[in-house]
Amino acid sequence: MMMLVLNQTDMNPRSFLLTGIPGLEDLHLWISFPFCSMYVVAVVGNCGLLYLICCEDSLHRPMYYFLAMLSLTDLVMCSSTIPKALSIFWFHLKEISFEECLVQMVLVHTFTGMESGVLMLMALDRYVAICYPLRYATILTNPVIAKAGLSTFLRGVFLIIPFTLLVKRLPFCRGNVIPHTYCDHMSVAKLSCGNIKANVVYGLMAALLIGGFDILCITVSYTMILRAVVSLSSAEARQKAFSTCTAHICAIVFSYSPAFFSFFSHRFGGHTIPPSCHIIVANIYLLLPPTMNPVVYGVKTKQIQDCVIRILSGSKNTKSHDL
Repeated sequence: MMMLVLNQTDMNPRSFLLTGIPGLEDLHLWISFPFCSMYVVAVVGNCGLLYLICCEDSLHRPMYYFLAMLSLTDLVMCSSTIPKALSIFWFHLKEISFEECLVQMVLVHTFTGMESGVLMLMALDRYVAICYPLRYATILTNPVIAKAGLSTFLRGVFLIIPFTLLVKRLPFCRGNVIPHTYCDHMSVAKLSCGNIKANVVYGLMAALLIGGFDILCITVSYTMILRAVVSLSSAEARQKAFSTCTAHICAIVFSYSPAFFSFFSHRFGGHTIPPSCHIIVANIYLLLPPTMNPVVYGVKTKQIQDCVIRILSGSKNTKSHDL
């Protein structure tokens, strides 16, 4: 009985060691500077957007409510991993408890799924704004927006929580060293000497249910938007309609490009692409959207620029009725 308890304890480590970026240990300090800079820009930019949307009456509209969801999601997504990565790079604090690892894993996967879901909701918002402009305010009411955001969050939670159950059931007998900067589901599962087929299958299924569904909705939305815009007789109206989608299209590119690279390289280029490249791209996937989204929306959205100018000049709020 004592031997059984001892073996069971050995099978479930109390902590893991995150190595950072394997093969580039000598460059950790230099790598930390762009990571830290991007993280500071992400925190300041997204907090600034949340403040503007909260305080400016002219931004109390569906498009900006969805943007607030995106900013909040981005803040949690990058803050769940980058501080730990920087502590590895700067102070060699590599240890993370088993429970903290599970929490980090759930946060990362839940809010990357949330990011994808919010981008899908923003595509639907642009579809309604361009294709049904006269019914925009009646279709996207505050209760509808709140329910859509809550549903997107709960979808991520309910699909990701099983990851913890699948990991907890595994026996860990291949050490406790994770060659990564954060606890990723498959990085943890690969330390097990048990059967991880269920982890692989469910991970792929969750990715398809979240990412696949969202990409399909975004594609359909923009197909309908393109048809509606092309049918407009005025070139100026077409340009204005397209301009309202520019920032959102940039956000989609920043979010899905590293995700697609990571997904396909793991499955088709696993032996030719070094692990350090996979890990850098995984971190870029969590850092690039939070860093660039506030910049893009600040540059491409006139209403946000006007609000910033009013705050800096001390002017009063004014209402805006542009879509």
